[in-house]
Amino acid sequence: MREIREFSVVIEQDADGYFVASVPELRGCHTQAKSLDTLMKRIREAIELCLEDQEDTFVPSNFIGVQRIRV
Repeated sequence: MREIREFSVVIEQDADGYFVASVPELRGCHTQAKSLDTLMKRIREAIELCLEDQEDTFVPSNFIGVQRIRV
């Protein structure tokens, strides 16, 4: 049995109304959906696939947060 891991998921909404989720710790791990419920199911599947693909090279990091800045 594989150990349980916890990941931070960044969720945004694009101009077309789709929710977009990405996992900063896993390169290329992202998905989108029209509803948050569907998005969370899809990102869980994406994480599992990314972990299978990156198992040998995965190095956990500590997600600090997201900041907004005006320029």
